[in-house]
Amino acid sequence: MDIEPQARAERDTLPVGALILLALTGFTAIVTETLPAGLLPQVADDLNISRALAGQMVTVYAVGSVMAAIPLVSVTQSYARKPLLLAAIFGLLVFDVVTALSHSYAVTLVARFAAGVSAGLGWGILGGYARRLVVDRLKGRALALAMIGTPLALSVGVPLGTFAGGAIGWRIAFLVLAALALCLAGAVAWKMPDSAGQPPERKLSNLAVLRMPGVAPILATAFAWVTAHYILYTYVAPYAEWAGDGSRVSLLLLVFGCAALAGIWITGAAVDRHLRLHVLASLAVFAAATAVLGFLPHSNSVILVGVVLWGLTFGGAATSIQTAASDAAGEGVDIVGAMLTTVWNVSIACGGAVGALIYRSAGVVAFFPAMLALLGVAFAIAYAASANGFTPGARTEH
Repeated sequence: MDIEPQARAERDTLPVGALILLALTGFTAIVTETLPAGLLPQVADDLNISRALAGQMVTVYAVGSVMAAIPLVSVTQSYARKPLLLAAIFGLLVFDVVTALSHSYAVTLVARFAAGVSAGLGWGILGGYARRLVVDRLKGRALALAMIGTPLALSVGVPLGTFAGGAIGWRIAFLVLAALALCLAGAVAWKMPDSAGQPPERKLSNLAVLRMPGVAPILATAFAWVTAHYILYTYVAPYAEWAGDGSRVSLLLLVFGCAALAGIWITGAAVDRHLRLHVLASLAVFAAATAVLGFLPHSNSVILVGVVLWGLTFGGAATSIQTAASDAAGEGVDIVGAMLTTVWNVSIACGGAVGALIYRSAGVVAFFPAMLALLGVAFAIAYAASANGFTPGARTEH
């Protein structure tokens, strides 16, 4: 039997099941990363620390991803993808269990850092893995489906985790995440098709990929955009208290999540034909949402409008940025994926750290001028990157 035509035929269709497993990997990593943000009061009280210190559970996870993504992905460029994906998932499983069982803040931070290292490896290979499973004409759709785990985590996973953590305890919530990782690892081992890494003769250096036209502006836009988001998202519980009702954290996250799901749909409709316009419009509307949340008199309707706009604009951010970066990098898709993972997590760490400094020194009200400044920088960089990076017109024209 000639298996090569069969393999080509399989690659000419969208492997939905495999892409969903990749999306679930991203989902698990993001929920693991951001779950403490909705449970800061419970975590702080349990570990007998301040809420600002509890917020650093998000920061050190991001630092782990930052330190691991580029070195690990660079070293493993030529490795088969499936064993690397399983290693990342098992890392999340083990260190979620350690986090759930630890009663020491220091041990908890070490476990969170190690979980971040695992996530850095997973995120670094996810985009390239998805694109390798399909023919060229399906790469954009495959990437969009594989990246849907991020907005789903923010829209469904984190609100549910926050609700569950409040109902059954934050430690049980982390054990549930570990159980999810175990089931995911089993499904990947059973059903996920393997894919070869980059052939050794075609391996690219980090510097070569960074120098590709458009890559640096895309990464800079991502940094400013994501940092602005996480200044507020990491401290959404204190924001809800400042806005008038700390018990609304789960509701705000749920509204944000539903809006982010709608943002996914908008991104799916726009990313191939209007990527540049979508990115610029998202940044502008996010700035408007920031002004609504920070400077208008607070009422239920005003806050909900602001949160809806926020979710609509950030829901598809990962897909838009990853698509632009992958297009710009070409065969350097794994390296640029690792770079984007690094930048994304540096941004999360900066958002958590800067948010903590602002919260301690000036309070929640000072979040919003800082966010607007960052969004202005992101918009300016993206707008200027019209020749490369965020080009006008349909992606297939370039």
